[in-house]
Amino acid sequence: MFHVSNIVRTKGDPKIVEGGPSLKQPEDQLARALGWFSICLGVVELFAPRRVTETLGMEGNETMVRAFGMREIMAGIMSLSVDKNKGLWARVGGDGVDAAALLSGLTSDNPKKGNVALALLMVGGIAMLDYRAAQETKPRRPPRDERRKLYPNRSGFPKGVEAVKGRAKQAVQHATAGVTS
Repeated sequence: MFHVSNIVRTKGDPKIVEGGPSLKQPEDQLARALGWFSICLGVVELFAPRRVTETLGMEGNETMVRAFGMREIMAGIMSLSVDKNKGLWARVGGDGVDAAALLSGLTSDNPKKGNVALALLMVGGIAMLDYRAAQETKPRRPPRDERRKLYPNRSGFPKGVEAVKGRAKQAVQHATAGVTS
């Protein structure tokens, strides 16, 4: 079977012969998908704000759309990081801000208010996914009443501290014996 990653491997590197099951949990995969979605949407909002405002009949709000684009990109990057939960909660908050901004476009004189309503539905659906992902990736803490395991008598050395001190003394003696002779 052909694996694309084998192309970039150097001569001594092992080749991928077979892939195994993914270690990513479904909630991690959802967070990752939402992070990439956020970055893509943010790029569109940042570099094509006029297109967005024209589609929604909300011309004149390009600066706001650009700001929303930056927020989306930052939340997306955070959602792809190790601390994805904060990025997902930033997305949830951003969904609320997006909905509030879109509601201002639901006026009777907006000829494209149908597009605004559709955008609101999409934001609502994505907000539910964001909330679900944020809930599923929140840090798990032990219950307050659970006793912590403390190991004050452990040194981190398999044979104890005294054995390490003895080996260190031997090494120093051996090194100094070689210098004096």
